[in-house]
Amino acid sequence: MGTASCLTRARGLLRIRNQLVRECLAELLSTFVLIIITLSSSAQKVTSSETKGNLLTSYFAGALAVMVGIYTAGGISGAHMNPAFSFAMCLMEQFPWWKFPIFMVVQTLASFISAGAVYILYYDAIWYYSNGTLTVSGPRETASIFATYPADYVSVANGFLDQVIGTGVLMVGIMGIMDNRNKGVPKGLEPVVVALLVLSIECSMGSNCGCPLNPARDIGPRLFTYVAGWGPEVFRWEKGRGRG
Repeated sequence: MGTASCLTRARGLLRIRNQLVRECLAELLSTFVLIIITLSSSAQKVTSSETKGNLLTSYFAGALAVMVGIYTAGGISGAHMNPAFSFAMCLMEQFPWWKFPIFMVVQTLASFISAGAVYILYYDAIWYYSNGTLTVSGPRETASIFATYPADYVSVANGFLDQVIGTGVLMVGIMGIMDNRNKGVPKGLEPVVVALLVLSIECSMGSNCGCPLNPARDIGPRLFTYVAGWGPEVFRWEKGRGRG
């Protein structure tokens, strides 16, 4: 009885009653789960020279990470995990505009923290693979583990259009899945269908820019690489500087 009473009191003290704080913590956790799985699959692929992973396994991991993230916090914050989705929800008047900047900051912060966790997890592998030099370009670059970079042939205009179309398809697909007037998805399986949507976009629109589809997924980890030793080069990309 004593132990049960202590646990009850502890739960009461730790319980967060403020709804906004609960939503922010849920969004932080779901985005963290999404990004740590996504970046870890990329780290495994890159640092093993694709002997323990390839482009397809990265796509699968990224899609399944979306599913896990939604199951983690969908019932509390909606598991947006993406500023583009939060923005779309605001446009649809299903999410208050005043919460948008808060969610965007939380999502970016979670992505930054996730990048740090992946760096710690793969610390030895990254330094071994890179021969002790953290670079953005060349045959031993490791910056692409964390952020996406366009292919050498992609112009700025084409890269912008690539992300507008890819993210647009993602938003339209999710809105269609969520619309009760459409053919319904079996209750509880919505995250699985969203994951399949993400996988289909990655498999069809990933070659130009790596298919981030999520500003927080790219900005947070890119900021991490900037402060962790890759330097300001992570914000620049010139043609002909890709992996050799």
